[in-house]
Amino acid sequence: MKSLLLIFLGGGTGSVLRYLLTISIYRQGTTNFPWGTFAVNILGCILIGVFYTLTSRIHINNDIRLMLTIGLCGGFTTFSTFSNESLQLLKSGLYPSFFTYIIGSVVLGILGVMLGIWMSE
Repeated sequence: MKSLLLIFLGGGTGSVLRYLLTISIYRQGTTNFPWGTFAVNILGCILIGVFYTLTSRIHINNDIRLMLTIGLCGGFTTFSTFSNESLQLLKSGLYPSFFTYIIGSVVLGILGVMLGIWMSE
């Protein structure tokens, strides 16, 4: 039960942080590219790499690890929004943005996790 509560708290916090960061990015200007979701997802990948590595290295309680990874990072990042925005780019005929977004998100996401692990080792 404690794990569920901590995941719930982490998820809510991550969702609010995602909203605030995304809004902040979109206030910088209008573009056809979904920079807010892109930035949030890449940052979330870096964070999950850091959290997994640090919680393993310093033997943090598994409940805290779940709160940070499944809760905070899970609430912060968003695959469903990424998928919807990708489809909207495709439907709008913005093919270069569509392919850049999909390939960039996956490649930089994996590199982000690797960077997070490297930074925290």
